[in-house]
Amino acid sequence: MGTGSVVKGGTAAEAAGSTARAAAGTAARDAEPAKAAARADSAVRAKGAAPTAPCRGTTRPRADALRNRERIIAAARELFVEFGPDVALDDVARRAGVGNATLYRNFPDRAALTHEVVLAVTSRTTLRAEEAEAAEADPFAALSRFVHAAADERIGALCPMLSGVFDRDHPDLLAERGRLEEAVEGLVARAQSAGRLRTDIAVGDVLVALSQLTRPLPGIACQGIDRFTHRHLQLFLDGLETPARSELPGSAATLEDLRRS
Repeated sequence: MGTGSVVKGGTAAEAAGSTARAAAGTAARDAEPAKAAARADSAVRAKGAAPTAPCRGTTRPRADALRNRERIIAAARELFVEFGPDVALDDVARRAGVGNATLYRNFPDRAALTHEVVLAVTSRTTLRAEEAEAAEADPFAALSRFVHAAADERIGALCPMLSGVFDRDHPDLLAERGRLEEAVEGLVARAQSAGRLRTDIAVGDVLVALSQLTRPLPGIACQGIDRFTHRHLQLFLDGLETPARSELPGSAATLEDLRRS
């Protein structure tokens, strides 16, 4: 009886131990994904980036939603050039080919839409300046290429918007404006250093001329105005080359002059 009890007791103990070890193994295996995620997050933080967020519940905008948003920005950019920043938002939706609900879902008010238009135009124009510098060995040719490319980006949309009720000091816009100014200043400085650009002008003169020559007067729907834009811009560029054929009145327009105006 004593021996049987020991054997039975031992068998029960072994069974219990086996069950405990199996449970512990399962728990360890179940914990591995969490440990791996923790190790990955630690590695990401060590590199200075934010930890990876869980995928569950995360949604990405649909491709058609992104296309609608881009169409609205492009339509607003065109209409702001043609009619000024106070154009009816219904007209923007109509030009973009979307419903009013889609416009307001993306941009709850005029300020939000204006912000995105200025940001888009500024960013795209900066890219054109960088592309012109990379594509042209002649500094004046690079400046000319940029001027024509900036016209195609409808840079004239910026001027009327910045003169209205608008948060021009938003951090996003300040950063993009700084990149644009630096890029255009570089184009002007290199053309002047090469003796190809007259020295009695400054980067502000280039930007003001671009704004004036790439948009009609607000509220006046000049049909076919775009076909004259590049023609008149080339006349302007011809006047920038050295040797200068006349003496300009006043002083060169600097970026600081533009900010004060």
